[in-house]
Amino acid sequence: MTPSALPSIEDLALRSGQRVLLRADLNVPLRREVDGSRTVADPFRIEAALPTIARLREVDAEVVVCSHLGRPKGVDPMLDMDPVRKILAQYYPEVEVLENLRFDPREEANDPGFAAGLAAGFDAYVNDAFGVSHRRHASIVGVPPLLPSAGGQTLLEEVKSLTLLLETPARPYVAVLGGAKVSDKLGLLNALVQRVDTLLVGGGMCFTFLAAAGLEVGESLVEGTMIDQCQHLLATGKVVLPVDVMGIAATDTFGPDGGASEPQRFGLGVPAGYRGLDIGVGTVERFSELLIGARSILWNGPMGVFEDPRFRQGTDGVAAAIGRSNAYSVVGGGDSVAALHQAGLADSVSHLSTGGGATLEYLEHGDLVGLAALRHSREP
Repeated sequence: MTPSALPSIEDLALRSGQRVLLRADLNVPLRREVDGSRTVADPFRIEAALPTIARLREVDAEVVVCSHLGRPKGVDPMLDMDPVRKILAQYYPEVEVLENLRFDPREEANDPGFAAGLAAGFDAYVNDAFGVSHRRHASIVGVPPLLPSAGGQTLLEEVKSLTLLLETPARPYVAVLGGAKVSDKLGLLNALVQRVDTLLVGGGMCFTFLAAAGLEVGESLVEGTMIDQCQHLLATGKVVLPVDVMGIAATDTFGPDGGASEPQRFGLGVPAGYRGLDIGVGTVERFSELLIGARSILWNGPMGVFEDPRFRQGTDGVAAAIGRSNAYSVVGGGDSVAALHQAGLADSVSHLSTGGGATLEYLEHGDLVGLAALRHSREP
């Protein structure tokens, strides 16, 4: 067993020729080319699975990979695994990739018959899909009772990295949370505020906190039902809010294609008729000071409407500060990871998490249903 009490590939004692079902997280973004073909826009998750495949091939195991892709409602030719197969075949042409697990509704229903079908003909199971290990799906929790099972290299590395922040973080420990809604991350916020020294809040959720602090937020996104919760969190004295924000008139448009209006900078408060969409330069400076002085950092979620180029300075600024820091740093969430890659800073952080919701749930609860399933799998 590993220090995290999860079985590893070594515990399986595989022999040459044995067949292994590998549950990977190959849920990658796809791009539609001008000729109508589909290609993988970002191979990060495919590349993350390679060390586990390499380890299994070292012992001459026959590897069959299964994964989901997107959120299909039944069979959807636009979400088949062909683009993923093409990338993976560049590394391991002998590795088979099963069709999108979610083409069959029994996957998400954790149907015992579907799990038995997946397990049939295999000698062992390896879960390397940390990013979906919080899902009670057949390929995550239904297969381990049927086969000797273990965690893959990526999954075990995820658990090890996140456990450091749960159990023995170096101080000061600073967390940065962004994203749209407080309600989406309330459990994590309540858990983190008990563990961290400082909690920096940006993204759309910061406006609910600012409203809870008695400041005007104009037409910015605010969850009225979360005001009391935010006030409780503010009372801990650990939450640091933006001191300025960037915004536009509420009638102006924003999105991936940008817009015609020039963003305006607002100090403490957003006037009526305007909405905030990013943290301002003063906030970037303040957050950067705290991050560079930290010894442990967790970052999850963008600081603004990251997909609009006018409102990405906050996210880019936080990425730069974390990149310059000497702290033990864990970054999770698609936009946060993308910002580091785009800034050329991905190699400057300690760990890039492949998980989104799974990362948050693990940090909140200290376990996931998929990890528990591995601990209680069939003995080799």
